[in-house]
Amino acid sequence: MTSPQPLSNSGVKFPPPTVFVIAVGLAWLLETRLVRLRLVGETASPFLLEIIGALLLLAGFALIAWGLYTFASAHTGILPMRSATKIVDYGPYRFSRNPMYTGMAIMYLGGGLVLNWGWALILLPVAMLAIYQLVIKREERYLHSAFPTEFGDYRARVRRWL
Repeated sequence: MTSPQPLSNSGVKFPPPTVFVIAVGLAWLLETRLVRLRLVGETASPFLLEIIGALLLLAGFALIAWGLYTFASAHTGILPMRSATKIVDYGPYRFSRNPMYTGMAIMYLGGGLVLNWGWALILLPVAMLAIYQLVIKREERYLHSAFPTEFGDYRARVRRWL
């Protein structure tokens, strides 16, 4: 009996940011077509909410950019449809196994705050669950197949999100 061949990639068939784009679109539809859910009411100023949201947008973008730069400097596949050449465990990957997805979630949250959309906040856990089910589980299965020892050690030391 032979052992199974390692997977050549994660098997993810779409760019992961698509999940957050769909969530934003759904939040927009719900906000404009169903019922407007404001985080801050009609009489209160949303200025502080907008400032916090803008800071979260910037922080999420910075985390994504740092993750992309780290993968590019490691010369490994950035897109989950591509093969990885190694386990990257430095840069933001010291703190999170998924800093780019964490950054996307932070940006999404920031955008929801800036727009004062309650639906965006309600849909955030749905988007994160979709990323986990459709992307992260597949990526982790692939990485375990391609780098069993290295990924096992990495997974034991570093959290999935933050």
